Amino acid sequence: MVAFPSPQQLRYLLALAELRHFGRAATACSVTQSTLSAGILALERQLDVQLLDREVGKRVVFTPLGEEILRRGRVALEALEAICQVAEASRDPMTGPMRLGIIPTIGPFILSRLVPLVSDLFPRVRLFISEDMTERLQERLMTGRLDVLLLGMPCDCDGLETTPLWRDPFVLIVPPGHPLEALPVVPLDRLAGERMVLLEDGHCLRDQTVDVCRQGNNWADSEPEAMHTASSLHTLVRMVGQGLGIGLVPQLAVDHGLLDGAGVMARPLTGGPVWRTIGLGWRLRSPRAEDFRTLANGLRRLGPEGAVIAGNALETRVGS
Repeated sequence: MVAFPSPQQLRYLLALAELRHFGRAATACSVTQSTLSAGILALERQLDVQLLDREVGKRVVFTPLGEEILRRGRVALEALEAICQVAEASRDPMTGPMRLGIIPTIGPFILSRLVPLVSDLFPRVRLFISEDMTERLQERLMTGRLDVLLLGMPCDCDGLETTPLWRDPFVLIVPPGHPLEALPVVPLDRLAGERMVLLEDGHCLRDQTVDVCRQGNNWADSEPEAMHTASSLHTLVRMVGQGLGIGLVPQLAVDHGLLDGAGVMARPLTGGPVWRTIGLGWRLRSPRAEDFRTLANGLRRLGPEGAVIAGNALETRVGS
């Protein structure tokens, strides 16, 4: 009789693939490093194959066969988890734990309203929240460590089903005395030649800012060389206040105090689609998809009047 890999062995393997470090993978799985190592070694012996290349020193490198087993193991573990989720969802929808990932350009400005709203609308849901950049959140979603993500779109959402919640306009911020301060509304093409302060690579808001500026033919197909980068929106605002450049920030953050005491001027933009879309995303074919659509309908209450996208106003997008 064939001895199949256990779900725990697959979880060890997926955690190691995601984190590329035995210690961090063990912590993520709530076991000791020796337990995780022994579990993966037992899996190799059980399958009579080598999953890891141990000739490359301390780096975690999977063999080609290990990568293939990793891919199939991810699918298998999702299927096993789906069995339990389908049963639970059929018994009682909108109950139990829900692990929500949220990006740092949304989280600080919405959690104070999101948490009580979910508690009021769905009292039997136990909400667990993790904040990180989009790419890392998506990795955790695909490995089953998160259930659903609150995202800024457009984004690279392959493997996800997403639904829009509301539009979040971008606002131009400039230091005091900047020529653009005199304009009540700033056309995108007036940003041409301006030095920008952007978020660091890894923030989807950086890519969205670049896309908005390209609409005004400011940067063509490249980014300006002479610019500064910031690790957070708060740092970006302070850098603009110091005269290092101008920047784009989301209205959501401005409405919740991002610019308070920063000494910068804010102006609306015109000349193209100058917004991001706040949306909710989950794994394709998730057995809890209906729960997440119900959650999305509730979260739309957080959007400002006039910016909310009704569930049937824009088609739900399915990643390839």
